[in-house]
Amino acid sequence: MVRSVMDIARSISALDLKASAAAQAHLDSLTKPPGSLGKLEWLAIKLAGITGQVTPAFPNRAVVVMAADHGVCAEGISAFPAEVTPQMVANFLAGGAAVNVLARQAGAEVMCVDIGVNADLEHPDLIANKVRYGTGNIAIGPAMSREEAEAAILVGAEIVEQAVARGIGCFVTGEMGIGNTTASAALMSAFTGVPPQDTVGRGTGISEERWLHKVRVVERALECNHPDSADPVGTLAKLGGLEIAGLTGVILGAAANRCPVVIDGFISSAAALAAQRIAPESAGYMIASHVSQEQGHAQLLNILGLEPMLQLDMRLGEGTGGVLALHLLDAACRIMSEMATFESAGISSANEEAQEGTSAAGESGL
Repeated sequence: MVRSVMDIARSISALDLKASAAAQAHLDSLTKPPGSLGKLEWLAIKLAGITGQVTPAFPNRAVVVMAADHGVCAEGISAFPAEVTPQMVANFLAGGAAVNVLARQAGAEVMCVDIGVNADLEHPDLIANKVRYGTGNIAIGPAMSREEAEAAILVGAEIVEQAVARGIGCFVTGEMGIGNTTASAALMSAFTGVPPQDTVGRGTGISEERWLHKVRVVERALECNHPDSADPVGTLAKLGGLEIAGLTGVILGAAANRCPVVIDGFISSAAALAAQRIAPESAGYMIASHVSQEQGHAQLLNILGLEPMLQLDMRLGEGTGGVLALHLLDAACRIMSEMATFESAGISSANEEAQEGTSAAGESGL
């Protein structure tokens, strides 16, 4: 049972460097030039460090789609009305959204969580953990109380605990919430000092005029809430979304359980930044799936020290980029478990050739 945010943070340990080194040695013994599989090799080494296993596998994985509404929608910052949030939740539960399609292809379970939708929802597959009915309007006051932010973080961590108990070993972050790119931009500016004109993107595809308005809304949010970047939970409470806080908990929970957590797009990356500020070691368990078209995402990943595996010009969210990246995790794992070594295949390696050359030179007196 998850007790407190700080309990989770304190339970996160560093990556297993011995397992990482063993994975590197194994990769170097495989029938290929060293490093020739590029990022797949980096990924294999990282997965070993996360799990402590040289040849890990993740047959059971889940994308956690957190859904919540945002009071800042009252400022007219989105091309879509707030009513779309509960409508899309119904779509997730019916299996008709993009994330459902891509998750089926990747063999991943979709876990849809109502953590703050401004509507009463019922469905047998819905994980109902509503903290409150949407956030407040961050342009005029805080999104939520500190207690509510902590509760949302704990919802995410508890969902991971329960999933791990039934065999889930890898998590993908997903979200739904009209207005959440505004909250994410505000969080990025608050945590990093990057001005809103460089963190605010076009979200669902807004016009230049509405984008300028959105920048001003984020500036107002920062001015009226006075966030303290040294207080990450407080900053989440003032500027974040319930789904962003929930995903922060998913990331912390995954790290505490030594599970890889695949970060989706800009909103998920804002949650990753909050998690990293709460528990710096958690960054080691994050894998950036892709870089989206949302302005600020590439810079945010750079701040987190994460290098995206894919660049597909996506800007949907939901966890779509994250589940696509699961295919690369599978590839890295299979390279480690199925590829022949030079010794097992009876192939001379570059190291053997070099040693033979050194020996021959010594015998000839050169």
